[in-house]
Amino acid sequence: MSFRCGSIAITGRPNTGKSTLLNRLIGVKLSITSRKAQTTRHRILGVRTTDTAQYVFLDTPGFQTQHRNQLNRAMNRSVDDALSAADVAVHVIEATGLKPEDDAVTARLADASRVVLVLNKADRIKNPNELLKLIQEASTRRDYAAIIPLSAKTGKGVDLLLDELAKHLPEGEPLYDADTLTDRSEKFLAAELIREKVFRLSGEEVPYGCEVAIEKFEEQGRLRRIHAVVLVDRIGHKSILVGAKGERMKRIATEARLDMERLFDAKVYLEVFVKVKGGWADSAAMLKSLGYQ
Repeated sequence: MSFRCGSIAITGRPNTGKSTLLNRLIGVKLSITSRKAQTTRHRILGVRTTDTAQYVFLDTPGFQTQHRNQLNRAMNRSVDDALSAADVAVHVIEATGLKPEDDAVTARLADASRVVLVLNKADRIKNPNELLKLIQEASTRRDYAAIIPLSAKTGKGVDLLLDELAKHLPEGEPLYDADTLTDRSEKFLAAELIREKVFRLSGEEVPYGCEVAIEKFEEQGRLRRIHAVVLVDRIGHKSILVGAKGERMKRIATEARLDMERLFDAKVYLEVFVKVKGGWADSAAMLKSLGYQ
């Protein structure tokens, strides 16, 4: 049997479970998740290698329909770049039904030749007729290579997705070593894990006005020494993040550190500070320094 290898862009509107799906496909937590939309801001590459195929997944930010600032535009460029480079696109929607934002992503996929539609969170649907109705409705939007209901949370249906994707990957040698999971550095992943905790442990407004920068990352054998700063847009956001007697920031740092230790398989010494940096999301120079293109 010939070996297949190719890239697969995972796209969709915000909060459909794209990052949860990537983590399920890879088998480890690479992409951060939360119940809040727009948690993913960067393109995350995840690699899964089997005896017959190497899947190079690209988890993209949720497509932004409101281009409010430089950050939103940078996120959309990331989506377009991933789609243009991918051999296959996976469009993730919720099994509960189509929304206008889903149609905006479908329009973005007009030039893609191979698109697999994933109906995520199918475990929430008790009546099979509802899924059938959604499949029929989605089929009127475009000609999909396949439509697969699944649950990224439980893993049910994920093997069917992998089998389908393998059919569309080109024949070729693997691009990465068999034990490679991502091309992202531990430094990048550390910043993302801190930002995830900010999303999960703060209010609705604060996460969208913050970003995380790693000021120092030292690797000493099985020890990581990390100094990070959370940049916030407003002074009021700093007070919320720090919390009474610093308790919220202590919890953010502790939970992020524990996740880092699991992911890096190393002891982590982590210090996190909060700084006010107004207008960072509309500064091209600042966004470039934070890894946005």
